[in-house]
Amino acid sequence: MKTPRPIRFLLATIAAVISAGALNAETQFSESRIYIEYNQTANDLGYHVSLDGEDWKRLKIVNPLGRKVFEVVGFAAYRQLGMTELFFEGAEPNLDDFPLDDLLALFPEGEYEFEGLTVDDVEIDGEGTLSHAVPNGPGNVRARLGANNSLVISWNAVTTVPEGFPDRPISIAGYQLIVNSFQVTVPANVRSVTLPKEFVRSLPSGEVLFEVLAIDASGNQSITESSFIKP
Repeated sequence: MKTPRPIRFLLATIAAVISAGALNAETQFSESRIYIEYNQTANDLGYHVSLDGEDWKRLKIVNPLGRKVFEVVGFAAYRQLGMTELFFEGAEPNLDDFPLDDLLALFPEGEYEFEGLTVDDVEIDGEGTLSHAVPNGPGNVRARLGANNSLVISWNAVTTVPEGFPDRPISIAGYQLIVNSFQVTVPANVRSVTLPKEFVRSLPSGEVLFEVLAIDASGNQSITESSFIKP
């Protein structure tokens, strides 16, 4: 039986719409973040970017004022195969040399657009919200090294911003401890970590450096550096 003309026309219209949608399809980055890292011990500050997406060959980041602040393009094999993850850190000037207000003004708060193109010429997009809410670095950081390679590192809760920073509410999402190759992130209500004895035993004798990070809900994070002496 021949399909009536109105139905044929409707089916053709639906097919055209689906085809056009496929041609103009967009996909999303699974991760698109821009955030501040402040080292309170060294008094330096930088902007980090972390993103993840499938097989993209071109990417640009546009700030809330509509100005392009970053662009990367793959060539040759990278243009053909594409890229997935990308993480980079901006330079971290010392705030004694580069005034905080000037540094914050370079990256205004708001939505940063991540706009890319896949190897199949499909647009891939994402958004990252940058805040100037920067937490204090954890205070009262202590390392208690006991017998039989027992080691507990603890710190105080963070609820405020560093002196001179924008007065913004701080909501700590978690803390991170980094000791050499050992790294762990814990919830906001946890403020001490007991390190595995096997790991402590593997550390060289002498001064051992470590970092404790406070991570705000905005993604911004602050570092306190410290150390302990392993006999």
